Amino acid sequence: MLVTPHLFIPGPTNVPEAVRRAMDIRQEDMRSPEFPKFTLPLFEDLKKAFKLTNGRVFIYPASGTGAWESAITNTLNTGDKVLMSRFGQFSLLWVDMAQRLGLNVQVLDEEWGTGVPVEKYAEILAADKGHEIKAVFVTQNETATGVTSDVAGVRKALNDAKHPALLFVDGVSSVGSIDMRMEEWGVDCCVSGSQKGFMLPTGLGILAVSNKALEANKSGKMPRCFFSFEDMIKNNDLGYFPYTPATPHLRGLRASLDMLFAEGLDNVFARHHRLAEGVRRAVNAWGLKLCAKEPKWYSDTVSAILVPEGVDSAQVVKTGYYRYNTSFGVGLNKVAGKVFRIGHLGALDEVMVGGALFAAEMALRDCGVNLVPGSGTGAAAEYFRETTKASATSRPELKLAS
Repeated sequence: MLVTPHLFIPGPTNVPEAVRRAMDIRQEDMRSPEFPKFTLPLFEDLKKAFKLTNGRVFIYPASGTGAWESAITNTLNTGDKVLMSRFGQFSLLWVDMAQRLGLNVQVLDEEWGTGVPVEKYAEILAADKGHEIKAVFVTQNETATGVTSDVAGVRKALNDAKHPALLFVDGVSSVGSIDMRMEEWGVDCCVSGSQKGFMLPTGLGILAVSNKALEANKSGKMPRCFFSFEDMIKNNDLGYFPYTPATPHLRGLRASLDMLFAEGLDNVFARHHRLAEGVRRAVNAWGLKLCAKEPKWYSDTVSAILVPEGVDSAQVVKTGYYRYNTSFGVGLNKVAGKVFRIGHLGALDEVMVGGALFAAEMALRDCGVNLVPGSGTGAAAEYFRETTKASATSRPELKLAS
């Protein structure tokens, strides 16, 4: 019997049929005279996903980590002082990269389950009268702990201090799922990847940059080759790439953007919030807690769920995988064995989320967690039912009984 595996990790996410079909094409000539007719509009439309009108986007055949490296090496210099915070596995890895690339990193270590300490950033920036800090880094969504941070708050801290530092944002697990307003928030480099909100396989590192970042590139002297802005700009302006692009991924990206724009970005963000809230209702009904310490930190793309003392969360993940054909995210680093993660981003609806909760509930009980059967799935179902009613009653074909 052929059984479809159920994927609820925070990336890669499920690939919609329309995107899969767009990628199922014969190999094409990426230097043909017709290729720019496809790529030039793609570059411009991709900027819309970041709510960016100035600047430009770069698309690398890489993961988000490659886009991280591109942002740093093209705009900063060895020895530059930067301000970063570390509160999960991916913010930790970003700090590690910055240090290994030779930056002078001022690191704020925060409790895992919290996010970017905006108030501390504000104090440090206000005290930096000589503007020694050249860039401020924000992980918008920390995938390891299910925490979302306040990018707009960091921009306000920079503005209040009249500080000229560049603002870098890791949007790998947020762009296309959680609101990102590059223009409004004055973000200079925003990193993303194809395998999360863009609903594609892993393989594209996406970097959106402001005009200010492009200007900083002119004085940047860090070594770069594969990730060079200059090489990309020279070729992208003509509709081409400095090396062989991942053309099937680009075709899939076109289909993905069309889907996001057809739904409307604000509607996409609202859908993610609603689905995430359904998961949170389930967690509460189970009598469990999220790793995120307060509601202000709750992520709309991934929930990291704490298991009771004496239960190994890795075993919950294994049970879900082997017994129920369902993949959840494991706990990483400091939260290994303590949390399992449900990814609720990308091409997802209420019934799919219900399936994830159904499998999670069974796996938790199999691993000895004392919860009432059907409590979490029931809480989520009731929330989804109630929040669907308003939109359904506006459609004559979906009239509901009073």
